[in-house]
Amino acid sequence: MLLAIDQGNTNTVFALLDGEKIVRKWRISTEEKRTADEYMVWISALLKLSDMTVADIDGAVVATVVPQGKLNLVLLCRRYFKCDPLVVGDPKVDLGVDVRVHNPDEVGADRLVNAVAADKIYGGPLVIVDFGTATTFDVIGRDGAYLGGVISPGINLSLKALHEAAAKLPRIAVEAPTSDRVTGLSTLEAMQSGVFWGYVGLIDGINMRLRKEHAPDMKVLATGGLAKIFYGRADSIDHVDHDLTISGMRLLFERNSHKCVPVLDED
Repeated sequence: MLLAIDQGNTNTVFALLDGEKIVRKWRISTEEKRTADEYMVWISALLKLSDMTVADIDGAVVATVVPQGKLNLVLLCRRYFKCDPLVVGDPKVDLGVDVRVHNPDEVGADRLVNAVAADKIYGGPLVIVDFGTATTFDVIGRDGAYLGGVISPGINLSLKALHEAAAKLPRIAVEAPTSDRVTGLSTLEAMQSGVFWGYVGLIDGINMRLRKEHAPDMKVLATGGLAKIFYGRADSIDHVDHDLTISGMRLLFERNSHKCVPVLDED
């Protein structure tokens, strides 16, 4: 099976794939100083609970937007899975996507693998809205090229800033409202309404401008943990794919015919 490790700024997802099927998916908070040994203690317990062992993993792919965290993830694969992982962003990796921005090296690994998967599975032109630590909008052209995008503060980041900057405002969770009423009748309702409907306006407003700028028939694909909350309320979102990033990592692994070449034990 293939182990796909997607490390974001907030969480790191470990997914086991048998071909196109995601067999297991586990999530741990991102900590750039977490060692390979600490990762292994955690993942070995989860493998045991799933009646699997390290021997079931015969390939690995890593995508991280946390540069300081990459080394320990690579060491994890080398030390315990006895292979060098395919690392998204490595110059030797063939993306199969033309990245048409001023500096392709600036584009995050998650955005690149999302572009690979979206073009392969859905086809351009399209916009990928990824609800993560930041909310990103990535544009894929009709020919499958990555054309750039938009980065805005993530919704949880905005809530944290609001709570920390205003002493009387509580820390709240992101929730979809039970009705389309915008006016809040309490501080809590007002905050939830402002955050939720404010982001709906952000999503629809940016997608409207992107469609005007690129193509009126652009599909909009949402991914990330909060995608399901906004689907059906943000009129511009056409589809939700929670496993888009993992799918892109699998496709890159297959495209590069990466093999889990045995390596010597790490000291």
